[in-house]
Amino acid sequence: MKVMRYLEQKAQGMVEYALILAFVVGIAAALTSSDGIKGAIETTFEKVTTTLNTANGTQGGTADSSKTN
Repeated sequence: MKVMRYLEQKAQGMVEYALILAFVVGIAAALTSSDGIKGAIETTFEKVTTTLNTANGTQGGTADSSKTN
């Protein structure tokens, strides 16, 4: 009885690790595909950068952080 209980717990642990691994692989695949989350994040950052540059009066590129007003 003790051995059977140990084997059941060990099998449950292996299933949990497999589910965690599948979740991590799924997230990694979603982040690295250009059509998925990665593309949406890049587009959002480009829009934010454009908006900030427009508000700051610059025309593209990064704002010079050493410039003082």
